Amino acid sequence: MHSAVFLIEFGAIILGLGLLGRLAGRFQFSPIPLYLLAGLAFGTGGLLPMGASEEFVAIGAEIGVILLLLMLGLEYTASDLVSNLRTQYPAGLVDFALNAVPGAVAALLMGWGPVAAVVLAGVTWISSSGVIAKVMGDLGRVGNRETPVILSILVLEDLAMAVYLPIITALLAGVSLAAGSATLAIALCVAGAVLFVAVRFGRHISRFVSSDDPEKLLLVVLGLTLLVAGVAQHLQVSAAVGAFLVGIALSGEVAEGAHTLLSPLRDLFAAVFFVFFGLHTDPASIPPVLLPALALAVVTAGTKIATGYWAAQRAGVGVKGRWRAGGTLVARGEFSIVIAGLAVTAGIEPALGPLATAYVLILVVTGPLTARYTEPVAAWAGRRRRSSGAVLAAVPAQPGSAEDLRDQAQDPAGRP
Repeated sequence: MHSAVFLIEFGAIILGLGLLGRLAGRFQFSPIPLYLLAGLAFGTGGLLPMGASEEFVAIGAEIGVILLLLMLGLEYTASDLVSNLRTQYPAGLVDFALNAVPGAVAALLMGWGPVAAVVLAGVTWISSSGVIAKVMGDLGRVGNRETPVILSILVLEDLAMAVYLPIITALLAGVSLAAGSATLAIALCVAGAVLFVAVRFGRHISRFVSSDDPEKLLLVVLGLTLLVAGVAQHLQVSAAVGAFLVGIALSGEVAEGAHTLLSPLRDLFAAVFFVFFGLHTDPASIPPVLLPALALAVVTAGTKIATGYWAAQRAGVGVKGRWRAGGTLVARGEFSIVIAGLAVTAGIEPALGPLATAYVLILVVTGPLTARYTEPVAAWAGRRRRSSGAVLAAVPAQPGSAEDLRDQAQDPAGRP
């Protein structure tokens, strides 16, 4: 009987996702907000809570994030990654300063103490790799000139989690400095080792994985990705980082074949991830913390847009691409919830969990909207200022430059 209920529930979820995807496609809109709202409606405290399929949906959500990051990794080579990280590390520092500080200040203003401040700083700092990967795919921007900048920031954030998570775990547990330092050293060594193997031995890995049989290629690539992601997570390194680096390590025909085979699986499990997020959010816990969460969301959405704009400008991307980069980075998601969950389990501040949930829900819904509309809105505002004779605050590029010409040649979706 339990299996029958599971099949009915999970079948209803998949069918509903398909219908919502069609509806979003008809209006040329990202389906992510609809997936999240569906999860809210049928999750804890919703209209019709589901229970039998919860565990399977949780596993599917983890696989969804892993596949999203694997597919992003397949788009780039190891040399691209190393080059971007070397050139974009200042953007990572700016990202931290602009987005972690507001969370820490908000916690201190609410009287939550220094440990809660460190936790909320992480919640507001880290963008959602899963949501952003899905949005870029939906909008057809994976090949855009600003995309390497976005990926560099995301990878720097994920790698920073290898340092941050052991620190926050030690703070919450109240462990000794020696034990916390040992955990941090292990995490850093694992992250460095995985990156080194991906860069140095990528060709050998591709040769090992390569197969003319699509079935064998699918099984080997998927198995290798899940294995590396699981080992990375077990050693306090993000599973998303592990999956991304596996994608980086694969190249040539192997990467093309894997991309084709895994795309349907990615879309399925990515949709499950967003539903799972909504399923575990109790709508009744949101109203009491809605105003502070909304204020924090507005501030940090602006700081993320500023981060992306600055990083893209530094990389020589045109004005339109700078606004697209900033708008794309707004969404928060899986990491923020993981960080808040650690704090809730430790019992440091009862209101922190609902506040983080409301904050992430606001930005994970508005993130796809800012990714789509930040650049058109900025262009409209610029035209209005010019037409009214106002002086622009800054001139990003000289008239007639190659960057301007490239921007003018781009269509409204941002594809070159």
